Amino acid sequence: MFHEMNIMHTSSEQFMQHVISLHNGTPVSLFLPDPAESVVPGVAWGRFEEALTPAFWAAQAWMQELAGGEAFGLGDTLAEEVAACLLGGYGAPAEVGLAAYGRVRQAMRSTAVVDVGAIEAMLTMPLNVGDRLVRYRFARQRSRQLGECLARIADIDEAALDDISLRDALTRLPGIGPKTASWVVRNRRASDEVAILDIHIVRACVHMGIFGGGATPASDYVGLESRFIGFCRAAGLRASLLDALMWRTMRSIGPSFAGLRPASNPSSTGGRGKGKTACPEVVARAGTI
Repeated sequence: MFHEMNIMHTSSEQFMQHVISLHNGTPVSLFLPDPAESVVPGVAWGRFEEALTPAFWAAQAWMQELAGGEAFGLGDTLAEEVAACLLGGYGAPAEVGLAAYGRVRQAMRSTAVVDVGAIEAMLTMPLNVGDRLVRYRFARQRSRQLGECLARIADIDEAALDDISLRDALTRLPGIGPKTASWVVRNRRASDEVAILDIHIVRACVHMGIFGGGATPASDYVGLESRFIGFCRAAGLRASLLDALMWRTMRSIGPSFAGLRPASNPSSTGGRGKGKTACPEVVARAGTI
């Protein structure tokens, strides 16, 4: 958690933000640039205690690293990871996707070949999600896609491919777009070369001014991904960790974040006590793009 913020003078008349947290009972510090300084052209760092600014994300990512970072991966093999990410794709809430994947994974581990019919039967049966039974919305479509993916996955020489090449190879499988493929690569390799640009990440980046208001990964995935990764590198953040952190945070606060002033608004860094501030304590992914 945040315990204190100090604004420190430097000889250049700028200010350094001083973030203090506890790690194993010992105070530790992070220094961030002046709130008005640009992290990338046109985007100011903002104040770290103000929700959803670049400085906020930098401080949260730092604390997440102190806490042990992120654990990626839903499966033990490439085939299992593809199954997890495909079933958790567009239109499937994370909890429903994980429940469907758990059922299919059990069959994958006990049967040499899982065919389309078997997958569809498993996805058609109601799933236990929390304390209720729910139906998987895309049982027929996803079973066909997953069946073909599993039949072709052996054609991908994972060890011979770098992160981007592996992502490209995965996008040639049915139902796997760049977002789902990036999710697989991130989970398999904790890769910082790809980004999983779902609606939560896009909203966070639009809020900061990293993306324009009309950003649509479906039409410009690579371009938006390049901006996101460029921002991460400029801020000294791991793209894989920030992506996961943004996803959890934006998902937990939902559309209410729209009431917060955009971080790119100059007034968000100019005054004390203006705008909403974040709760200092911030709380595995669901589309086919």
